[in-house]
Amino acid sequence: MNARTEPQLLGRISNRHLDALEEEAIFVLREVAGAFERPTLLFSGGKDSLVLLKCAEKAFGAGRIPYPLLMIDTGHNFREVTEFRDHRAQELGAELIVRSVEDSMRRGTVRLARPDESRNAHQSVTLLEAIEEFRFDALIGGARRDEEKARAKERIFSHRDSFGQWQPKAQRPELWTLFNTRLQPGEHFRVFPISNWTELDVWQYIEREHIELPSIYYAHQRQVVERRGLLVPVTEITPPRAGEEVVTRTVRFRTVGDITCTCPVPSPAANAGEVVAETLAAEVSERGATRMDDKTSDASMEKRKKDGYF
Repeated sequence: MNARTEPQLLGRISNRHLDALEEEAIFVLREVAGAFERPTLLFSGGKDSLVLLKCAEKAFGAGRIPYPLLMIDTGHNFREVTEFRDHRAQELGAELIVRSVEDSMRRGTVRLARPDESRNAHQSVTLLEAIEEFRFDALIGGARRDEEKARAKERIFSHRDSFGQWQPKAQRPELWTLFNTRLQPGEHFRVFPISNWTELDVWQYIEREHIELPSIYYAHQRQVVERRGLLVPVTEITPPRAGEEVVTRTVRFRTVGDITCTCPVPSPAANAGEVVAETLAAEVSERGATRMDDKTSDASMEKRKKDGYF
C-alpha cells in the first residue's frame, strides 16, 4: 500500500469518466423509485454508501430522497462510523431505520456458536427479518463488481427469491440498460447502482465531490496485532491473543464493517487525494487486504450471498 506514485502521473489522471458512472448510478436510482413500491437504501456510513447517497442527492435533490435508509447493525461496528451514519442521515433529513443483530439474538433467530463469534454473517438473518417487517421489494446497496469474485457475477438488478436467496445461474439479462423488474409475491431485488465503479473511481469521486467520510478512512494511530498477514485492531471485542505483540501503527481503513473481521492497512494518507495515489499503486484488492471473513475459502462470499447476505 505504501508504494510511491509519481506526482507527475497524478497530475495526468483524468476523472471525466466519473460523469458517465454518476449518470448511470442516477439513472438506476430513479429507475428504482419508479419501478418499486417499497424500496430502501442500505446505508452503513461507509464510503460506498456515502457515494451512493451523494448520487441519490443529485438524483432527487437534497432532503427529497424518496426511500428510507436501512442499516443492519451487528452491535460490533466502529463507533466513528455509526456516529457519522446518524449525523449524515440527520443532516439530509432522511428516515433512518436501524435493525440490530442483537435483537435477532434476543428473539432466538440468531444463535452464536460461541460468545466471541463474528456476527457479520448473521446480518443476513436480521436483514431478511427487516425485509419481511417493512415488506421491502428493492434494497439499494453500494456493492461493486471489483470487490470480490462472487460480486463480479452480480447484475445491477439482482433478483432474490422468496427466501432471500441469490441464484447466480438465474440472474436476468440486462441488455441495452433494460431491466426486468417483475417480481412474484415475496421476492425482492438487491440493486447496485455503482456496480461498474472501482475502488479508484470511488476515491476519485470522493475527492471530486468533497464527500465527508468517517475519520478512520484516513491515517490515524491505532493499536494492532499482526495475524494471518493482516493488521487486527486491538479492541474490547478483538483483544490480543496469547503471545501476540501489540504495536501502535499509522493506519487507515480501506473498507469498514464489523470490527471482528475488518482490518486496517498501513498508510500515511491523510486526505482523499493521497488515498487516490495509494490506490493506484495497490497490488491487493480492497477486501483481500482487509477482510478476515473472506479468508476462509474462495467461495465464502458466494455462499453467504446465496444465504441472503448483502
